Amino acid sequence: MELEQAMMGRRSIRGYKPDPVPRELLEDIIALAGRAPSSMNTQPWHFHVLTGEPLERVRQGNSERMLAGVPPQREIPDHGAYEGVHRERQVEIAKQLFAAMGIAREDKEMRQDWVMRGFRQFDAPVSIVVTFDKSAQMHGTIAHFDLGAVTHGLVLAAWDRGLGTVINGQGIMQSPVVREVAQIPDDQVIMTCVALGWPNEDFPANAVKSLRRPVAETTRFIGFPE
Repeated sequence: MELEQAMMGRRSIRGYKPDPVPRELLEDIIALAGRAPSSMNTQPWHFHVLTGEPLERVRQGNSERMLAGVPPQREIPDHGAYEGVHRERQVEIAKQLFAAMGIAREDKEMRQDWVMRGFRQFDAPVSIVVTFDKSAQMHGTIAHFDLGAVTHGLVLAAWDRGLGTVINGQGIMQSPVVREVAQIPDDQVIMTCVALGWPNEDFPANAVKSLRRPVAETTRFIGFPE
């Protein structure tokens, strides 16, 4: 697949087939993602790839704690409530997804079920927990930038090979559960996770593509001729 095809075609996948993903394919995807740029070539990232029984334990632990009202416990600062235009974009994608899934605004039960799907990693057969070296924290948030680059590479590489993904912050909101099950070393910080698997083409939300801002809205060109 050409890079432009992958970047234009990729979308977040929230419904998966139960079919397993071969380890060799995952290793290939991660190796390709590892070509991402990083500050001073530090490459501070690590990947913890869960499937099967361990992933089921994460799903269960996440769901039980959230339903019990346990406050989210992330290892990086939470983004909090978005405001202004950022909130508008958040609402817009939610409207698209709920419309595709036929979830009415007043249907609290279905809306709650949709939220819980995130804590279940969208029932994907694989979850890749992305972490970075704790020692990198002394350099501010540059490692966050590096992990954004490598995670984007990961989802593009997966899409190129016919796999779907969704970058899923809900999946690590109960980070103690993830850390314990995946046996993540104490010298690493949990950043996010990526749900991954073969897309279920019959799942309505998988057809949703979020809107993108045009170049004219996001970009200024300085010093170029008119």
